[in-house]
Amino acid sequence: MTEPKTAYIFPGQGSQWVGMGRDLYHSSPIARETFEEADSALGFPISRLCFHGPEEELLQTIHAQPAILTVSIACLRAALKVSDRLSPPSFLAGHSLGEYTALVAADVLDFADALWLVRERGHLMQDAGSRRRGGMAAIIGLDEVSVEEVCEETGAQIANLNSSNQIVISGTKEALTRAMDLAKAMGARHVIPLQVSGAFHSSLMEPTIGGMQAAISKLSFRDPAIPIVANSTAEPMTTAKDIKVELLRQLCHCVHWQRSVEYMIKAGVSTFVEIGPGQVLSGLIKRINRNVQTLNIGGANSVKNVTL
Repeated sequence: MTEPKTAYIFPGQGSQWVGMGRDLYHSSPIARETFEEADSALGFPISRLCFHGPEEELLQTIHAQPAILTVSIACLRAALKVSDRLSPPSFLAGHSLGEYTALVAADVLDFADALWLVRERGHLMQDAGSRRRGGMAAIIGLDEVSVEEVCEETGAQIANLNSSNQIVISGTKEALTRAMDLAKAMGARHVIPLQVSGAFHSSLMEPTIGGMQAAISKLSFRDPAIPIVANSTAEPMTTAKDIKVELLRQLCHCVHWQRSVEYMIKAGVSTFVEIGPGQVLSGLIKRINRNVQTLNIGGANSVKNVTL
């Protein structure tokens, strides 16, 4: 009988909230150092934006991405201080932006370099969204085949396959409106427009590719110390070369979150530890497979009480 395995997973954009990380900053010296390191690396007080907002600034892609990365790494570092109660991971994975947190956790990139890269990514994505107006919507209660039919009919694209009944689509404003109406007509239980600044993980993000290639070329990438399950393939990455390809590919391609989780479960993972703000990924995993355990490390209490 194989020993049960653990995976650490990291949330993406949309998990941010005003006040995140503040209790950890006041209770954990290493978390405080992490926020101070982020402020210095970025050249502005991202910690103040995390703790106090304003919300409209925190929601902006250029701010939300480094903010979530910072809080997630602060949570991880604080939790590792009690590592005798936290099992080491066999796999890492992150949802979209969360993949960059996984790079830091796997020692592929230094924290400061990852912050710079997600800041560049946020700029490029926000700029692409302003030049090619689009958006995203979550469709609840339709299967993948049905959503594919919706997209073929309307010109929208599948952006996130989160679980069997939660699929996110991207597209132009016009395509998205048609797709949401058609999804409702086909029996979707809920169709929810998302508060984002562009059609992420779709062809509308193609203008970001050149800028991201240039940014990636400026940094030194190492092979991951722990396999990272890629968003775009749902397969493990074990080399720096794989990771560079993935970071470009995931900008315009679907996030296969359900398949990533299923891959890890098939490989023996029985416990998923969500590290960072919110519990979105834990909720998705419970929908994907009710037989696995999920834990959350998102603040001072969870760091203090974590046992695995």
